[in-house]
Amino acid sequence: MRFRLKNVVFLSMLLLFMPFLALFVGFRSGLSREQLMHQRITELSAKLLLSEKLGKEKQSAYESLRRQFSSILQNKLRDSNDSSISTALRSQYRDLLTSLSYDAIRPPDMFHELTHLNGRIEALSPAFRISRGRTGVSIVVGIPSVKREKNSYLLDTLRSLVDNLNEEEKNDTLLVVLIAEPYDVKYIQSQAELVKSNFPDEVGSGLIEVLGPSASYYPDLDSIKETLGDSKERTRWRSKQNLDFVYLWMYARTRGTYYVQLEDDVMAKSGYVTIMKNFALSQKTDDWLLLEFSYLGFIGKMFKSADLPYLIEFILMFYTEKPIDWLLDHYLFVKLCSPEKDAKYCDRMKSSLRRRFKPSLFQHVGMHSSLKGKVQKLKDKDFGKAQLHHPHTNPPAEVSTTIEKYQKYSLDDAYLGLDFFWGTFPKAGDMCIFRFNPPIALESFYFKSGNPEHPGDQLYNTTVEIMPYSHTQKQDGILTNDVNYQQYNRTNDGYLIMGEFVNSVAKGDVGAALGPILELRLHVKSESKAWVILSEIYIKPLTTS
Repeated sequence: MRFRLKNVVFLSMLLLFMPFLALFVGFRSGLSREQLMHQRITELSAKLLLSEKLGKEKQSAYESLRRQFSSILQNKLRDSNDSSISTALRSQYRDLLTSLSYDAIRPPDMFHELTHLNGRIEALSPAFRISRGRTGVSIVVGIPSVKREKNSYLLDTLRSLVDNLNEEEKNDTLLVVLIAEPYDVKYIQSQAELVKSNFPDEVGSGLIEVLGPSASYYPDLDSIKETLGDSKERTRWRSKQNLDFVYLWMYARTRGTYYVQLEDDVMAKSGYVTIMKNFALSQKTDDWLLLEFSYLGFIGKMFKSADLPYLIEFILMFYTEKPIDWLLDHYLFVKLCSPEKDAKYCDRMKSSLRRRFKPSLFQHVGMHSSLKGKVQKLKDKDFGKAQLHHPHTNPPAEVSTTIEKYQKYSLDDAYLGLDFFWGTFPKAGDMCIFRFNPPIALESFYFKSGNPEHPGDQLYNTTVEIMPYSHTQKQDGILTNDVNYQQYNRTNDGYLIMGEFVNSVAKGDVGAALGPILELRLHVKSESKAWVILSEIYIKPLTTS
């Protein structure tokens, strides 16, 4: 126990220290911009909240163990006919029971709602699991899956989720598939084998996990009383579905900072993980309860992992009463609404802490529900809207521009992948500048101007220029005998011209030969008669293998 406590303290201190270290490095690197500060503080707050929650749960686990031990001793002492207990041992039992007992009021735990689990803690362990034990990721995506009468969409869903992740996102994400068929272990195993055979690399790396719950976790679902005028079959189906969600949350909540709920019949947009993470970190306040990336049902709902225990307790209290999306709305009502205020006040409060991202990142594709005989042609109307920007994870940089922005469409947000940049009438000599401090080696760059709604708002007669760090170390600029630079044209102030915008796009390779790069800039050479949109910015650092 002492050894484990030491480990917990050490890991907690390490968890708290790392964001401060990153922030310190950011300051030393000149990355003291308000947005970087806000992101670091937001990350720290989320991790601190999760760490604090886990600490409280360890205390709760100790209390539960103490109560169970006390109960065992009491039962032994009550059995006066048990000849295996000597008088001396019975005296020791009484002393031990006294030391374990104290007058404290103890709250009920989850076993109060799931009474069939009392004394059967092993029922919470998965009956089947494939896992590499990945933890500490930014986003955990939960995907419950059950048998369907006709089509299964699980593999298509996983293919969409995996294919729309880049390598960096794959290393910072966990996809957890719950095969929620506890009474059919063979089906769980067959589905797991399908996932393994179709995604061997992703399962092997720990990106994808598959698990199946124990049948002992579920109560007697046939004894649940009908509610809401639903049939017994429908009441049983939605009650079990609520318990499926709870099981998935309990399993996944300690694995990452944020948890996102999906279903097994969706498709995703490219860059969905980066968009979700950046949207969470960009919130001006950290008091949000729910971020939504689809307006349909329970798809694309993000929670802070540290908040999941509260939601788990609430759902367990009412899991037989209503469907999950209705219970979620009631959960928000209880936390935010006042009976002394009108409905408009309640809606305003809920919308302030239940924040929606548009356009939707996930589309529902399934036609046949997991409820027998139910056909649902649900489509997210916001998913089909043209994607106006394409997000990427770019290296830390100081971002600035001389082009006047339009409304909220800043170059900073475009660089972070949150939105596109929209500027008014670029003039000759205008710049978009990305300064790296410390300088970094770059592999390539890609810039896309214009978007589907405003295809004409492009950059014309604009070059991409870089300043190698080695240039700044020379008194007279880049020397003519520098072999690495001879193939490039140079500007009067010593920048290397790497490319230009052609048909709305500027792209090119940089490579290791130029060494660390201090600055990359977009240089407008002539006045434009149109506004300008930068819908995609991707500056890719050089990685060493």
